[in-house]
Amino acid sequence: MLTRLRNAGIARHAKVRLPASAIKQRLAELLRAEGYIAACRVVQEGVRAFLEIDLRYSADRRPALTGAKRISRPGLRVYTRAHEIPRVMGGIGMAIVSTPQGVMTGQEAFRRRLGGEVVCFVW
Repeated sequence: MLTRLRNAGIARHAKVRLPASAIKQRLAELLRAEGYIAACRVVQEGVRAFLEIDLRYSADRRPALTGAKRISRPGLRVYTRAHEIPRVMGGIGMAIVSTPQGVMTGQEAFRRRLGGEVVCFVW
């Protein structure tokens, strides 16, 4: 998902379409709330569900989402405690953390004093 968003931004596409899942929907909601994407919606086609994401650009057509990096992966899971949640690019970007209370930004997890799996960094 992150690679598709990054590549679509570089290619100046208006929309990205990918298979839907619960974690992707939550990740898209967080990106929309933080201003990295314009909108996201689930589209049903028969039995399949797709996530359609409208990308956001600045006035000079620069993508709002300039970079994204997956941190925890199946071969190497990365976990963190609440007081050790990493800052991304000195606070410019955001970390996304999967906690026992759901997927949330690193700042929200820090405020709630929750640790968990570091899913990705976005800037």
